[in-house]
Amino acid sequence: MDAKEKLIVALDVDSLDKAKPLVESLAPYVGCFKVGLELLTAVGAPRVVEFVHSLGGQVFYDGKFKDTPNTVARASRAVRKMGVKMFNIHCFGGKEMMRKARGAVDTAFSADETLMVGRKVLHARSLILGVTILTSLDYGDLVEMGIFEKLNIANPQELAEVEQWKMEALVVRHLARLAQENGLDGVVCSPKEIRAIREYCQPGFIIVTPGIRDKDSPPDDQKRTMTAGEAIRAGADYLVIGRPITKAPDPVLATKKFLEQIDTALQNHLRR
Repeated sequence: MDAKEKLIVALDVDSLDKAKPLVESLAPYVGCFKVGLELLTAVGAPRVVEFVHSLGGQVFYDGKFKDTPNTVARASRAVRKMGVKMFNIHCFGGKEMMRKARGAVDTAFSADETLMVGRKVLHARSLILGVTILTSLDYGDLVEMGIFEKLNIANPQELAEVEQWKMEALVVRHLARLAQENGLDGVVCSPKEIRAIREYCQPGFIIVTPGIRDKDSPPDDQKRTMTAGEAIRAGADYLVIGRPITKAPDPVLATKKFLEQIDTALQNHLRR
């Protein structure tokens, strides 16, 4: 997989008019476009996906499904019929929900439902990713949510920063293993947990990583971040980058800089 294939650009906009120049200019340089709740809600999912496909892009459908198992299964089948490359569901939805989603996508794939993506006929199975802990959350948020209650930590607020990171990674790697055991292709996680997942899960498990920032860039609402090169060296398969590209004065130039970082990290890895 080359640098282009590894790069996913987040279309965090609220209209197709705003998305169009980004997709048109960046499609030659990126492997996929992530469409999230803002654009999906403002415009409508089928229209958004068809629009990106018509301009030559592939789609990461960032719907973050979490509902009853049967509802998520039906939604998963519907998304697969749109011909998206990947979509995600919350690991906190539980084992049965994940299994139902996997079964729905596999059934559609085995039935050989022909999909038209742009002008191409697609026979591929959409990848299903599990959402672990959002990159906008940190240790303090997880404590407030009661995530650590079963870990018997008397005073979780008093843990040193390095110990806090270890506890975050413990939760994420548990969710990742749960996702793999129940048929998901991979997970979405912060770059801080990549190595923990690689050590804990079986080979071939896909890791998609948002929270990518340059060292001098503002983190915005992201709390657990890395540079593109650091994330690739840690073992990420795909990087999701939004505002550092889409809000840049020259999105194409910003994209090329990230591609250079990814390619350098890949080349260094091959030399080992």
